[in-house]
Amino acid sequence: MALADLLQQDAIIPALKINSKKQLLQELAQRAAKMTGIAEKDIFDVILQREKLGSTGVGNGIAIPHGKLNAITKIQGVFARLDAPIDFEALDEQPVDLVFLLLAPEGAGADHLKALSRIARVLRDQDLVAKLRASDSATALYTFLNSDQTSDAA
Repeated sequence: MALADLLQQDAIIPALKINSKKQLLQELAQRAAKMTGIAEKDIFDVILQREKLGSTGVGNGIAIPHGKLNAITKIQGVFARLDAPIDFEALDEQPVDLVFLLLAPEGAGADHLKALSRIARVLRDQDLVAKLRASDSATALYTFLNSDQTSDAA
């Protein structure tokens, strides 16, 4: 599964200015609502409930909040590069500055897990992460996220 299947260029937020985890999740929900036509509150509630189970901050300044919604028809993502890192209660207790929101249909099952795995694998590439942190261009971020599809096959 390629990130290009999950992420459209208009789903990139290149320099998001926020002050808290809650504000971040609200901004991501707002962008996802514009893309999906699903109510922002419904998206926010789903990802907030998932965060209550345990932080999706996976370490190294990266978070992958995710959730499932009945109203969504295909797996979709939103990527944000934060203007300044925030506390995300990450597993390694490091602040987060790269966030990939993943939304999936309620019945996505294995495809949802494959998508999460693919995102995590791509974002483990230290060279790629350095490029993402160094760019504030949505086009460049989109290109970087989608450039590694063949060298790290799922």
